[in-house]
Amino acid sequence: MIGVIGPGLLIAATGVGAGDLATGAFTGSKLGLAVLWAVLLGAFIKFVLTEGLTRYQLATGQTLLEGIILRLGAVAKWGFLVYLLVWTFGVGASLMSACGVAGHALAPVFDDPETGKVVWAIVHSLAGMTLVLIGSFRVFERLISIMVGLMFIAVVITAVQLRPDLTGFLHGLFVPSIPEYTDANGRDQGLAWTLALMGGVGGTLTIVCYGYWIREENRQGIESLKLCRLDLMTAYLVTAAFGVAMVVIAAGSDLDGRPSAMLIVSLADRLGQTTGQVGQIVFLVGAWAAVFTSLLGVWQSAPYLFADFWSVHRQSKNDPAAPSPAAAIDRRGWRYRGFLLFITFAPMLALGHDFEVVQMLYAIFGALVMPLLALVLLLLNGRAKWVGRAHRNRWWTVLVLLATIGFFLYLGGPKLADASIRLLELIGLIQPTS
Repeated sequence: MIGVIGPGLLIAATGVGAGDLATGAFTGSKLGLAVLWAVLLGAFIKFVLTEGLTRYQLATGQTLLEGIILRLGAVAKWGFLVYLLVWTFGVGASLMSACGVAGHALAPVFDDPETGKVVWAIVHSLAGMTLVLIGSFRVFERLISIMVGLMFIAVVITAVQLRPDLTGFLHGLFVPSIPEYTDANGRDQGLAWTLALMGGVGGTLTIVCYGYWIREENRQGIESLKLCRLDLMTAYLVTAAFGVAMVVIAAGSDLDGRPSAMLIVSLADRLGQTTGQVGQIVFLVGAWAAVFTSLLGVWQSAPYLFADFWSVHRQSKNDPAAPSPAAAIDRRGWRYRGFLLFITFAPMLALGHDFEVVQMLYAIFGALVMPLLALVLLLLNGRAKWVGRAHRNRWWTVLVLLATIGFFLYLGGPKLADASIRLLELIGLIQPTS
């Protein structure tokens, strides 16, 4: 069974973590059940995007990144590299912080929660690096599958035990609305947190790594597309259920008055009053499993992107007309392991910043993946010369991709631009504005 839906479970594990847990919790506490629709929409959009990149790879033998570099020109190639580096820093900081928060909640050995967050964040980052270095892909896949089951059961059961208002639950799922929410500085953040929820659910740039995971499973040729679609459908159903559960768990909680490093502790305390100590412990274990599997998945998958970029860049310089290699990435090569070291250590520089701020900025910035990837898929999968007439985008896929681009540019453009600037300030690439 793992061999059939294994890559999909990796998508679910990598996407369900800091994005769904932390962003879902913060958004649920601020906006309530009214934004449940954003979870479903985010999961559906990412299913369409991942299916598109999978279809391209199986039809052409190239990963999506190979297609970008070899067919869309230098601007797309170097733009991707810049985005990859900035995104890696942001997602690394977010996942480390989330693991630190979860670690402190499970083992509060430090009196100061901020100290506990930082120490546990570093421990989890080093543990993730070690497991990726010493473990084979098959061991990694089985470990992730077990932890996905643990986190899904624990968090969904917790949400069901809370028995949310059925009318509000259904209204939030099927009637889109964006509640108003004003932060301490008087700024309306309702749209920002809704976009963050959509960007966080189901992962961001890590969805591109699905192509490398199906190569590890030796899925090649368009005949594998049906299996991959089943795989992805399972993955995003799990992802949507987890995201909805986190919003339900956090709805009605007041997290604004508590330190963000105490996020999971605050939620667990509230659950303890409703579900008892057993329910509290179940949630804590599920929350930890969610964020650590996400960290482990990103630590394993993000280096694929850099290694593939470097290899195809060198190939395009030597012979741009040469066909792209279909071999799996060498996980023992310096490109893969060098980038693994980068994601393990570089984001530690951001651990001193407020967890809530880091999480929102990363999730919003990560949401840029959706319109950018939609545009790439419109171009690459729109030409019969490249993917074959039978595998071009269908009319409904084109509509979804265009709607994704339009939605984020029209509603989210200003928020995405502001988040990008603030994230660059956090990294230190530009000076903070007053």
